[in-house]
Amino acid sequence: ERGVVWEESIVMAPKNSRFVFLSATVPNAKEFADWVAKVHRQPCHIVYTDYRPTPLQHYIFPSGGDGLYLVVDEKGKFREDSFQKALNALVPASEGDRKRESGKWQKGLVVGRAGEESDIFKMVKMIIQRQYDPVILFSFSKRECEFLAMQMAKMDLNEDDEKVNIETIFWSAMDMLSDDDKKLPQVSNMLPLLKRGIGVHHSGLLPILKEVIEILFQEGLIKCLFATETFSIGLNMPAKTVVFTNVRKFDGDKFRWISSGEYIQMSGRAGRRGIDERGICILMVDEKLEPPTAKMMLKGSADCLNSAFHLSYNMLLNQMRCEDGDPENLLRNSFYQFQADRAIPDLEKQAKDLEEERDSIVIEEEDSLENYYTLLQQYKSLKKDVRNILFSPRHCLPFLQPGRLVCIQCTRSDENSPTFSIEDQVTWGVIINFERVKGLSEDDANRKPEDANYTVDVLTRCAVRKDEVAKKTIKIVPLKEPGEPIVVSVPISQIDSLSSVRLVISKDLLPLEARENTLKKVSEVLSRFAKEGMPLLDPEEDMKVQSSSYRKAVRRIEALENLFEKHEVAKSPLIGQKLKVLHMKKELTAKIKSIKRTMRSSTALAFKDELKARKRVLRRLGYVTSDDVVELKGKVACEISSADELTLTELMFNGVLKDIKVEEMVSLLSCFVWQEKLQDVQKPRDELELLFAQLQDTARRIAKVQLECKVQIDVENFVSSFRPDIMEAVYAWAKGSKFYEIMEITQVFEGSLIRAIRRLEEVLQQLIQAAKSIGETELEAKFEDAVSKIKRDIVFAASLYL
Repeated sequence: ERGVVWEESIVMAPKNSRFVFLSATVPNAKEFADWVAKVHRQPCHIVYTDYRPTPLQHYIFPSGGDGLYLVVDEKGKFREDSFQKALNALVPASEGDRKRESGKWQKGLVVGRAGEESDIFKMVKMIIQRQYDPVILFSFSKRECEFLAMQMAKMDLNEDDEKVNIETIFWSAMDMLSDDDKKLPQVSNMLPLLKRGIGVHHSGLLPILKEVIEILFQEGLIKCLFATETFSIGLNMPAKTVVFTNVRKFDGDKFRWISSGEYIQMSGRAGRRGIDERGICILMVDEKLEPPTAKMMLKGSADCLNSAFHLSYNMLLNQMRCEDGDPENLLRNSFYQFQADRAIPDLEKQAKDLEEERDSIVIEEEDSLENYYTLLQQYKSLKKDVRNILFSPRHCLPFLQPGRLVCIQCTRSDENSPTFSIEDQVTWGVIINFERVKGLSEDDANRKPEDANYTVDVLTRCAVRKDEVAKKTIKIVPLKEPGEPIVVSVPISQIDSLSSVRLVISKDLLPLEARENTLKKVSEVLSRFAKEGMPLLDPEEDMKVQSSSYRKAVRRIEALENLFEKHEVAKSPLIGQKLKVLHMKKELTAKIKSIKRTMRSSTALAFKDELKARKRVLRRLGYVTSDDVVELKGKVACEISSADELTLTELMFNGVLKDIKVEEMVSLLSCFVWQEKLQDVQKPRDELELLFAQLQDTARRIAKVQLECKVQIDVENFVSSFRPDIMEAVYAWAKGSKFYEIMEITQVFEGSLIRAIRRLEEVLQQLIQAAKSIGETELEAKFEDAVSKIKRDIVFAASLYL
């Protein structure tokens, strides 16, 4: 959001303006300077240096190990031998050592076994002993920050006089709070921690508490600070040492390695200019890290400055309202358009190279092979549909009993490359157990969404390999191949079929002999049914699958199998290789099409189609006339930039905001500013739920109009972006409840709630201006009353920096 505002400000600034841009990490500064020079027709000089006054040393601390390993020295040299030694010292957490927390795996790194010191404790102890403090320990979750700080309970890093200073500074700051607010758990629990020289800093803290911690850290009274990523952005608070408690982060979709840009930003806090000879960065690693991944992270470049420009109705209406406003001119001069124009020569070269590569691939009987390839894709898609129906928990759970023989897909050596055989490579095993899985772990990046509910423990033959850092890889192989009998956890999507045969299995499968004997029994059953085939559960008779789509898919599979038998290329001995080459050719064609599509959209004015579509929406909803003159509704939307302008304007004009009490209105408006996703949230009271339903109906209507006008939007995603999670808390706050009382009825962090209420006040101020602009004095007074009800006490406590 902020990036867009900056971009608009630079484009629309008066031509006689002079700019100074400052940044520590912009690798494409020249590109940015070229854009500014082009837009304002004035030179933009770049002063650039790679010199760092305080050089950094990068170490690895392997989980379960005792020492640090220098992997990148102050000259920037990557030490391969030291890196391998660090990984060899790594003690991977076994399944039993892992702790589950909030539905996701908690790595063995942070928690020590009973009676043992955790890795974090050992790390901080070593840093203090070597006088590497002050230290910032970065974690990627607010709860983990607090959890790790609590592990330091036995550690005291401060002298008595420092404790006195901390207490004095702390209570001087807290004096502006009421007596009730001083008793908040976050306030009372933090002081004992701070007195021991340990602090926590994340966005869920009370703003005043966050500022006190920043002041104490600057004064050198906090020796060890647990912080989230936000501490590395916009705050000039360096330390001698920076520790990464994890090298993977959850980005809202999946767990991934931290990027080089993120690493540079956070590691940049290490080393205080004029105080330290060098800064120290320590990566705590609890799983195998490939050398290329480590090099990319430790020695990669900072993230490029890329345009995040996008159209908004507020911007569009404000441009249309101005006499000399021109949305197209704004788009033409945007950094987004500038970058798109610059990329075209490279894209043309890429497309040409790919076309040459594609045209060099010559395949015999290509037309016939292409027909076979298309049939194969259809066949695989239908098989997947059938498997999804059969192995939905509703149908298969009653049959996942211990002892049942199950046919599962083998682990392929290359999971990402497609197979070109009609039959998947499968093997047999015996079911030991199945369990419900609450959430996907970071280790299960390849697990499909339908597997999020259940996994099946199957005893089967596996090939076990150990790499150079003693990390095991286990692959399911056919029973006749060499391997070990191992119980593996298999996602439901990997099951191919269920047998009607069940074996009596030993209760104790820990001894190798017991597992071998069980697999021998499986092999005996298979050889007994070698001629007629293993008896399987009948989907309709046994599993009671009544779906018409299942029957339809089975009929189409049978028809395709007949076509395969008669197909002219089916008996070709090299069909697998030929299909692989054809697939490669098709992938190249798809890449070429994608590049050409990007080129077409780049050569045209960026967002031109979206601009037309959004103008259609504004005309259709009555915000502007057919001549693009801004109407009454449009004037209101012009004033709203901190919430969804169309939905809010519609609620204002259809009388919803006028007909309800002030407290209910404030509660409803909280849905516009709350963005965090909470689980298992209690529903708000009936009258508030009714208001929320009205908001959802309005949002759905607006989203459908946008869809009809060709604006790309996911209707349900848009509707679900309005969240009722803090409606009750905000209602109670507007009613005059104390802050500690509203914290008892919600499960959010104090700082997150305060930030939402402050943003809500910002929206109300914009609504006051909107009501004033159209002469709605009654609504204006109502919005002002709402501001007076929420703008009080700890939520709007003045900053310590002012």
